[in-house]
Amino acid sequence: MGRQETFYETIRRQGISRRSFMKFCALTAASLGLAPEFAGRIAHAMENKPRVPVLWLNGLECTCCSESFIRSAHPLVRDVVLSMVSLDYSHTLMASAGHQAEEILEEIRRDYKGRYIAAIEGNPPLNEDGMYCIVGGRPFVEQLKEVCADASAVIAWGSCASWGCVQAAKPNPTAATPIHKVITDKPVIKIPGCPPIAEVMTGVITYMVAFDRLPELDLMGRPKMFYSQRIHDKCYRRPHFDAGQFAEKFDDEGSRMGYCLYKVGCRGPTTYNACSTIGWNEGTSFPIQSGHGCIGCSEEHFWDNGPFYQRLLGTRLLNAEVNADTVGAVTVGLVGAGVAAHAGLSALQRAREKAGRASAAPVDTGVEG
Repeated sequence: MGRQETFYETIRRQGISRRSFMKFCALTAASLGLAPEFAGRIAHAMENKPRVPVLWLNGLECTCCSESFIRSAHPLVRDVVLSMVSLDYSHTLMASAGHQAEEILEEIRRDYKGRYIAAIEGNPPLNEDGMYCIVGGRPFVEQLKEVCADASAVIAWGSCASWGCVQAAKPNPTAATPIHKVITDKPVIKIPGCPPIAEVMTGVITYMVAFDRLPELDLMGRPKMFYSQRIHDKCYRRPHFDAGQFAEKFDDEGSRMGYCLYKVGCRGPTTYNACSTIGWNEGTSFPIQSGHGCIGCSEEHFWDNGPFYQRLLGTRLLNAEVNADTVGAVTVGLVGAGVAAHAGLSALQRAREKAGRASAAPVDTGVEG
C-alpha cells in the first residue's frame, strides 16, 4: 500500500495556491470559533498528515444530510471531501454500485482498521430483525455494527442518526433507533438537525482531522463549539422578546414589524444550534429570519413535541445562560408562565455566578495550547 497524499499535496496538485490554502486555514479556524493563531496549527496538520478515509453509511433517512453537506461554503465542501478526507464509500455520492461498492467498503475496513471515520446518516430499524432497511442484501444494522467496530470515530449526521427523528416518531412501528443506542462501546458525536447546517458538518470533520481528537462534547454528545448556545441567545429578534413584543399571529402587525415569534410556537428558547450565528445557504438566512419560528429540529423527540405552531408552556428549559434573559416582571406578565420559568432560571443562574465569581476557576476550553 503506497503512501497517501497529504491534504496540502492534493490541493497543490489541483492548482490551488499557497495563499488560498492559508486563507482556507484561517476561515476554518474562524468557523470553529478558534483564535487566529490556530490557523497555523491547522496549516501544519494539513501539510503533514495523510488524508483520512471516511465511510459514509445510509440507513433510514431522506438524504437531506448529504444534500446539506455538499452545499457547504466555509470551508468549501470540495476542499473537505476531495482533499482533506477521502470519501471512499457513500451510497449517495459515490460512482460505484453493487458488488464494487461493497468491495471498497471491505477494503477500507481491512487496510485502515482503527484509522477511518464512520459517518452515519439515518438510523437502523430493529423490528423484524432489521428487515425494514436492507443494504447490500443485509439488514443495515449489521453493516452499521461492523463498520463502527473498527472506526476511529463515529459521527451521527442529523436528527435521524442522533435522536431517531420522524422515523422514530410515535408509534414507531419499525423500532427506528438512534445510533448511540446501537453503538455503545465508543463515543458517538451527534450533529443533530433536520438537516444539520452544512458548515457545522464540515467544521466537525475539519477539527477532527486537524487536531487528531474529538471536539469537546456536551452531556448529550454534541460538539460544544456549535451547540453550546440556544438559537434564542443570538437571535436578532431577541430585543423584542426582552421588551415583551410578540407576534400573536403570522399575519398580524407584530409579525410585520419583526416581533418575537415565541407566542406562535418558536422553539428558539429551548433549541441548541448555530442557526442564528452561522445561518443557512452560505449564511444568507435562517427560518426565524424568513418569518417562520424554529421548530426545534435539532432537539430530541422534536417530531413529537408539536403542534409546532402552538406555544408550549410546559417545555422544560435547561442550562439557561447567565446573559440569556433580562425579562422582568412586566414582560413575564405579558407572555405567561412559560416565559416566567425562562426568566426565573436565568435569575437563579446569575445569583449563583455572582456568589461564586470570586473563587471561580479558569475555564477549560478543551483545546490544547
